[in-house]
Amino acid sequence: METTINSRTELEVNSFDRTLASANTTMIFSEVLSLAVDSFRASKARFLLTMLGMVIGSASIILVVTVGMTGKQYALDTISSLGPNKIEMQYSGGSIIGPDNTTTPDNMTLADMQAVVDSVPGIVAYSPMLEDHDPISVGGGITKDTMLLGVSPQYRQVRGLIVLTGRFFDDQDAGAHAKVAVLNQPLAIKLFGSELAAVDQTITIKGIPLTIIGVFKESIDTYGTSEINDQTILIPYEVARYFTGTDNLKEIFFKMADSSLVAHGAEQITEQIQKRHRPSSIYHAETLVGILNTMNKVANDLTWMLVIVAAITLVVGGVGIMNSMLANIQSRTHEIGIRKALGATRREIRLQFLTEAVFLSLSGGMVGTIVGLGIPISVGLLTPYKIPVGWLAAPIALATSVIVGVIFGTVPANRAARLNPVDTLKYE
Repeated sequence: METTINSRTELEVNSFDRTLASANTTMIFSEVLSLAVDSFRASKARFLLTMLGMVIGSASIILVVTVGMTGKQYALDTISSLGPNKIEMQYSGGSIIGPDNTTTPDNMTLADMQAVVDSVPGIVAYSPMLEDHDPISVGGGITKDTMLLGVSPQYRQVRGLIVLTGRFFDDQDAGAHAKVAVLNQPLAIKLFGSELAAVDQTITIKGIPLTIIGVFKESIDTYGTSEINDQTILIPYEVARYFTGTDNLKEIFFKMADSSLVAHGAEQITEQIQKRHRPSSIYHAETLVGILNTMNKVANDLTWMLVIVAAITLVVGGVGIMNSMLANIQSRTHEIGIRKALGATRREIRLQFLTEAVFLSLSGGMVGTIVGLGIPISVGLLTPYKIPVGWLAAPIALATSVIVGVIFGTVPANRAARLNPVDTLKYE
């Protein structure tokens, strides 16, 4: 009998513990959230104004990332317009010593270019380049130095040049050694007043008349850092040999089928040219890969810095949440006292107000995220401009909202939990 009574008592204790645990679980996951929603409904205006800071902060993070991505894409596209697949081979140094101790530069030749084209896969366009300088008359007895570049018709494709008026010389012109020229835009305007007026005009260089068939410009302004300057005249390579009297090439340009082939292609081209010349001669491959990678890294770093700055707005919103919650606790002091008198623990009180703070910050974060994503999406749908959307910024904004709610909701929640139940019941 005694064993039966003890077993019954043990079962009752276990049942009570399970019931208590169930009550606590219900309190944590259901009732606390319900109380937070009820509190929001009771003071909609105040809580909406408090949420406004979180809405602005979250939207700012996403929009900053969007602006950063847009600027990054624009910068990369602009630089890429110079030719992301371009490889520019240059002769850097080294010479051939002749029988009388005379030194001759170990320049590249057409045979080098052809050897590369025959042995390196992935090359879709290429052009030799000869350079010469000669003054031409600009009127009024004034002459102006010009730079002649002898190139192939594929040079336009390799360098991404834009023909403003007229046309670029083609393979037929090159094969026929046609005396034609294409002028850079600033030179055409200087000589003839406009791009259109320059077409079909004739200029004489070293006694040879050249017919201007077009005017070009670079896809972006390189400010004199490329082989092209404001006084550049492009002519067929075959004609340029008349002026230079040599096959020695200053530079050779190659264009790869894809930017992923550029790095390996540059190594292969350099190796191929190097083995055709003296070991002491130096040849260098210039590409945009390094510049593009650096630009990409700088753009990413700047974007993250702007995100951190935008996150400060969330901190300001968090301060607003803390002040609002402190005022809320003061107005609900009597309610807190009643809950404590009915058995609510400090942990439950703390959890209740902390949940309300997180609810506020997360709700503001969600609205801000929708606004931040909606603006670039709407612009993309309603206008021809395609703006990259910073989807990664959305979880960052939401996570930051939760963290802000926890951090700035802790102080009010602890204050509510520490209130003396006797004093709270007397509070009016």
